[in-house]
Amino acid sequence: MPGDKSRNERPPFTSREAFRYRKLAGEIERRITGGIYQPGEKLPSIRRLHQQTSLSISTVYQAYVELENTGVVEARPKSGYYVRPVSLQKLEAPVFSKKSSAPQRVSLAPAINSVVEAISNPRFVPLGNTAMDPALLPVKPLARILKSLSHSEMRTLLTYSPSEGFPELRRQIALRTVGVLEGIAPEDIIITNGCMEAVALSLLAVTQPGDTVAIEAPTNFSFLQLLKELGLLVVEIATDPREGVDLEELEKSLSTSTIRACLFMPNFHNPLGALMPEGKKQALMELLSAHGVPVIEDNISSPLYFGEQRPKPLKAYDRDNLVLTCSSFSKTLAPGLRLGWTIPGSRFSPKIKRLKAGITISTSTLDQYLVSRFLESGAYERHLRVLRTALKKQLFRTALEIQKHFPTQTRLAVPQGGSLLWIQLPPAVDGLAVYQAAFDRNIAIIPGVVCSNSKIFTNYIQIGCAAPFSHKIKEAVEILGSIVSGSL
Repeated sequence: MPGDKSRNERPPFTSREAFRYRKLAGEIERRITGGIYQPGEKLPSIRRLHQQTSLSISTVYQAYVELENTGVVEARPKSGYYVRPVSLQKLEAPVFSKKSSAPQRVSLAPAINSVVEAISNPRFVPLGNTAMDPALLPVKPLARILKSLSHSEMRTLLTYSPSEGFPELRRQIALRTVGVLEGIAPEDIIITNGCMEAVALSLLAVTQPGDTVAIEAPTNFSFLQLLKELGLLVVEIATDPREGVDLEELEKSLSTSTIRACLFMPNFHNPLGALMPEGKKQALMELLSAHGVPVIEDNISSPLYFGEQRPKPLKAYDRDNLVLTCSSFSKTLAPGLRLGWTIPGSRFSPKIKRLKAGITISTSTLDQYLVSRFLESGAYERHLRVLRTALKKQLFRTALEIQKHFPTQTRLAVPQGGSLLWIQLPPAVDGLAVYQAAFDRNIAIIPGVVCSNSKIFTNYIQIGCAAPFSHKIKEAVEILGSIVSGSL
């Protein structure tokens, strides 16, 4: 079977069989990334694993195909399956400074406009784009729903919906909090025009111009743009590339500065990809409760987990109604629909509703209806399973190519979900110069300097893995490696 041209053709497995081969693939992958299987080492044969696990030969074979597609295993004709010589276990996480900043006005990096232009330019290889590639979106089922609309339905959908959102969409979102958040009802949810409006409304609800907000360092550069427009100061808190914001540094800042709110991304942070452990989330909420400081959490990427279980939001540990949870379908379903929501809790909900009604009146009724029908059909969960598998493969393949082509001093933490890679380049390499050289070759990336108000991430870049891994992507990563190495 190894080396057969048909090995990437997936047989029509039942859901139970698919669960079995994915579970086996996950177990082997954990042994590879954990160093139990070494780079270049031969893996157990299909027949041997069949005997050891009592799984069918076709299930074991498909597990190996899954690992081969992910990029951690290679098939050698008439020999078997081997761990790829380039292995993710050799990658080291970027270092982070434990130094946090004093309150500062937001000063955007001069390159920000160029970066925004590049990541939205269809002529560029999309290594800077965090939105899902259209090839990964459920275009056909959404189109079928639109085609099924009658004239009378369309008339209704061309009118305003309630300011807080289309009732059925709010109900469908509430249903998807079961097992993640307790006691969330449709009336607890306010629909917004994407996650950014949810964050903006939340900031307006808990701060005034001139107030100070604690943010992670680095952070989503779009947050910096928003905070500047709202006239807010920021304190940057040192943030670990694997486990998120540093609680000791946050406590120091809370004790020395008047912080009105925090803006954090605990689940698959942008740009780090960090996932805050559940115990640390609880400790964070205890710290913020002691100081009475609200926290706005961007929870947009939590459905994009690679493990067995979806991580909980901070709101799951909120005992004092201090968390305003924000999310959207932009990273999972359709960025162009601009559908998001906030769950602000009883303390802030009345003000959020007033702000929503006063600023944007309502959100597109047609878009809300379309997504609510899609959710109701059960297709969203199936789509997410496929999307998570695709993202994991894309992210792993890209990380392996980076390790292969970038200098040995390059550091990279492979996240447990999401679609982003945060890369620390060798100390002498200027990330902004790398960005410019890539821009000149129609490759879009994000220089680390735009992700911080204090411009400290000068030798970092961010790469997005939201597009299917292809020869064009592989070639672009190789070119980036040559730029970083100084050979281009």
